Amino acid sequence: MEWLDLIQWPAMAVTVLAAWLVASTHKHRREIGFWVFLASNALWIAWGWHASAWALIVLQVCLAGLNIRGAVKAAPPS
Repeated sequence: MEWLDLIQWPAMAVTVLAAWLVASTHKHRREIGFWVFLASNALWIAWGWHASAWALIVLQVCLAGLNIRGAVKAAPPS
């Protein structure tokens, strides 16, 4: 087994942590959750590239885009 095969486990754990943080009632934790979700997207993309899981890569790019869109829309107007 190659070390890249193991990325799926930290990716899963980081995704669960991100979901927990985003569900928090504390604004700061939700903001951290956004960045943790982006990290999980990167981990899943790395694993998906290694595993030739192209649909997973597209899904993660779309989810990252939706997270960024949500953060922009939730930001106070400047």
